[in-house]
Amino acid sequence: MAGGNAIRGSRVGAGPMGEAERGESAPRVHITYHCANGHQTTPSFAEEPGLVIPETWDCPRCGFPAGQDAENPPAPPRVEPYKTHLAYVKERRSDAEGEVILDEALSSLRERGLIQ
Repeated sequence: MAGGNAIRGSRVGAGPMGEAERGESAPRVHITYHCANGHQTTPSFAEEPGLVIPETWDCPRCGFPAGQDAENPPAPPRVEPYKTHLAYVKERRSDAEGEVILDEALSSLRERGLIQ
């Protein structure tokens, strides 16, 4: 026995597919985008009144931004290295300023009797 499953071997939505069953597809406009690595992608957009086509599109192959001008694609984003909290503090304060702040904090702790 086949387990009593009447629709075995089919899936939801299976069957003859055609324009008669799905209806007419919307008119489409195809826009070609080019990235800095030379990749090309052509997404399609539904053609409708007030359609706003994006100036840039993410390249599906490398993730860089892609533009419509093949001669001048957008530059890849600049990746800055990870900075620690201490690196950001050192950008704002000099070593001398850090020493003054440390001395103030230590004297405050000594006055309260928390350290010796």
